[in-house]
Order: sequence, then structure tokens, then C-alpha cells
Amino acid sequence: MKIAILDDYLDCARQFAPFDLLEQQHQLTVFTGKLADEDLPTVLAEFDALLVMRERTAFPASLIKKLTKLKLIVTTGRRNDVIDMDACRAAGITVCGTDSPPQSTAELTFALITAAAKGIVSEHNDMQRGGWQLRVSGDLKGSTLGIIGLGRIGGIVAGYAQAFGMHVIAWSQNLTGERARELGVEHVSRDELMTRSDYITIHLRLSERTSNLIGANELALMKENSWVVNTSRAQIIHMESLLTEVRTGRLNGALDVYELEPLPIDSEMRSLPNLLLSPHKGYVARSTYKVFYEQTYRTLLAWLDGKPVNVIV
Repeated sequence: MKIAILDDYLDCARQFAPFDLLEQQHQLTVFTGKLADEDLPTVLAEFDALLVMRERTAFPASLIKKLTKLKLIVTTGRRNDVIDMDACRAAGITVCGTDSPPQSTAELTFALITAAAKGIVSEHNDMQRGGWQLRVSGDLKGSTLGIIGLGRIGGIVAGYAQAFGMHVIAWSQNLTGERARELGVEHVSRDELMTRSDYITIHLRLSERTSNLIGANELALMKENSWVVNTSRAQIIHMESLLTEVRTGRLNGALDVYELEPLPIDSEMRSLPNLLLSPHKGYVARSTYKVFYEQTYRTLLAWLDGKPVNVIV
């Protein structure tokens, strides 16, 4: 079999699972850089199995139809919204997934909130230039965190915030009062969350309902100098509306996700002083990668043995 690991940006898949053992019987190729969309049909045409990392590479129906040798896709996580599952089903391609621990994204989210409040990055950069104290920092205790999406990750973030003495409010289309009470969180409307929060953080999956969920009207409700934190999906926020607010200095942003990834070198976002940027590191943690790659490896072996597990399609 010809097998490819895609988008292994840190060239670390073989550190977390014994993929090299595959080369005793199969041909393994590891791609550490991002492949251009226009090159995918040619570069991937020879492979029988593709092991993919989350949504780093999209597999629309138009691409699936061209990969006539492809028999298996293993994606990290139980969902992958950029793989056309119907097209895979029609082509007879098995799609399998893995577990996806929530804690590393929650930890990064709260690290961004803390860094935003304390100005850690700007103070560090100033000290490396020889400076000493740029500004008075903010406090987390007594401030209000608005969580949009109180599921697995949002619930963990709520607990972190409460430990720091923050008041936590939450909203989503599906949030119930029972869930909010279970976590000791105040259930509010979307407009009230935007108006009252010193920090908002988003923990929703991207769908037709959530695309551009936070736009110009919602952002206009936010307090001056408050923060928008997004470790979920870039498209949930109307990015141009957020950038308009950031350019004026009225709002600040702490972002881990972008509409185009990796973020282009010449992106304006890299130069805006009140944007705190992280390179989609929410799930890029040792504990998560251990689960991702170990389960990907075992899932591949099961399929090669004719006994597929963790099947999505």
C-alpha cells in the first residue's frame, strides 16, 4: 500500500507512533509542508490511504472524484468538516476518526485571556529591547468572561475563569438553563453577553448556523477596550468587521484560528499591535498528539487487517 501522512508541520508524527514500521511492508510518505490545492490531484493520485490532521487539507467532492486509487482516509478527531463524506461514501472510501481531548484548547484559550489581561507578550518584547514596564495591566478577578458555546471546551474554560474569580456568562443557540446552572454560569442572551463581557471566547463548531455569527452589529455592542478571543473557527466571526474595530483601537483580539492557514506572511493581522496571535496551537500539544497519532496508527493497522475501527463513513 502507498500511505501518506499529510500536513505534519512539525515533522513529529513518527515521534508519537511507530509509523516507520509500516515501511517494512508498505510505502510511507510524510508531507511536512502544506500542499497547494491545485497540486493535490496530482500529488495524491498514487496513494491508497491518507492520514490527515484535522482540517488542514480540504477534500471536496471535486478532489475525491480524482483520487481513484484512494481507499482510506483517517482524520484526527471525530469530525472533519472539510471532507465531503457523501463523496467518500459514493466512491467507496472508508473514513475513520480518532478521539480528540479538549483540555489543550481550553488551556490555550485561558493562556490567551491571561496574556491579554497582563500584557505579557508586549512587556516581554519591550524588555528584550531594553525597556521596563509599558503600562498598568488589567485584573481577571471581578471581570466578566462571556463564553459563546458551553460544551466540552467551553465548560472547562468556565471552570478556569471561576478559579480566577471571574464572573462567567454564556450563550449559544443550544445552551439550556440546566447546563448553565450545572456549571455555575449565568445564562444570558447573545446581545447581553456582547454588552457585558470584558472578554468573549468562542467554542462552537462551524456550521451554516454559526458562520459569521458574530458580525459588525454584535461587535458594536462590546465595551471599549474589551477582547475577542477565538480558538474555535475563524469563520464564526466576520473577520473584516473585527479588523475594523481593531484598527481603530476600540477592540482587541486574541486569535488562534484564521480564514487562511497558515496565515500569509504579508497579512495585515501580523502587524496590528492590539492583536495577540497564536498559530493554531489549540490542539498542538503533546497529550493531544499522542492520542491523535497513536489512534491514527492503530486505526490504519486495523483497516489493513480488514477489520476497520472508528469508522465515520
